[in-house]
Amino acid sequence: MIDNQLKTFPHFWPKQHGIMYDPQSMTTNENYLNLDQAKLLSQCEVHIYRASGPGGQHRNKVSSAVRLKHKPTGITVTATESRSQHENKRNAAARLRMKIACTIRRPVDTKDLVIPAPVNESLFSPKKKPMRCGVKRLEVGRKNQRFWPVAAFLLDLLQANSGRLAQVAGQINITTSNLTSILKSERHLLAAAQQIRRQNGLGNLS
Repeated sequence: MIDNQLKTFPHFWPKQHGIMYDPQSMTTNENYLNLDQAKLLSQCEVHIYRASGPGGQHRNKVSSAVRLKHKPTGITVTATESRSQHENKRNAAARLRMKIACTIRRPVDTKDLVIPAPVNESLFSPKKKPMRCGVKRLEVGRKNQRFWPVAAFLLDLLQANSGRLAQVAGQINITTSNLTSILKSERHLLAAAQQIRRQNGLGNLS
């Protein structure tokens, strides 16, 4: 009964220090971030409206602004910067992925860790610079479709390890500096990582 309430009413989601935990992760392997745009949008209430504010005489003549409300999580995002409804919808979907990755945490079993495919596909053995046995390098650009799934897993793992970077890096066989560079590569991801560390009494990433 409680699980059904949590799935139906996102505002009943359990929270700890402002971080939302996905109750569906207890019963399903669904990962919103791995959905293509059409499937992700199918989970949303899509509102098209006429944007207000500055932007010249043409901005308000066409209803092109987009607001998405992701029904499973309750997250809402908007995009108003373009006069193209299609482009605003694409931008809103990208913001939704970012917000899901940065705010929705899933429990991670650090003792029996399963590394998801997007992370495995972004791990490489360095060729130019030899590293100690077993250590790899995590490489994923912000424009890569794997970026937010990878980012979400790193944040989940950071939360499970009470914000400690060395433990997270060791569990996926990368260096702490490599992990830090990924976390600092995007401002929303960095802010989410800083929040987790502060909540665990640790300083900001330098």
